[in-house]
Amino acid sequence: MKTKNYLKISALLALALAFVFSPLRNATAADEEYSFKVHNTTKDKITKLLASEDGKSYGYFDIGKGIEPDETATLKWDRKTNDSGCKWYFKAVFEDGDESAAKKFDFCEEDLELDF
Repeated sequence: MKTKNYLKISALLALALAFVFSPLRNATAADEEYSFKVHNTTKDKITKLLASEDGKSYGYFDIGKGIEPDETATLKWDRKTNDSGCKWYFKAVFEDGDESAAKKFDFCEEDLELDF
């Protein structure tokens, strides 16, 4: 009789712990920042990246001091974009002020690397 009660209590405790820790695990995953790589294949330093979800209105993507020629940098999305779509347009702005043509990238791809 004691064994049955012990098993019931253990099962209830395990179930309760699963409910308690499940939201924490999901919240942690949702709060993670998504990162991706940008590879500068040109001979000019990239000083800015422009990003747009619709291909019309662009905002600046923070790349710090820039991306040197033949350098690959790892960048992180801001958490506020977690609910945005997968496909984004990007343009590179170079040290001399020239902009690359817009390129569309699918950020739902694993290990995505943007090449400019």
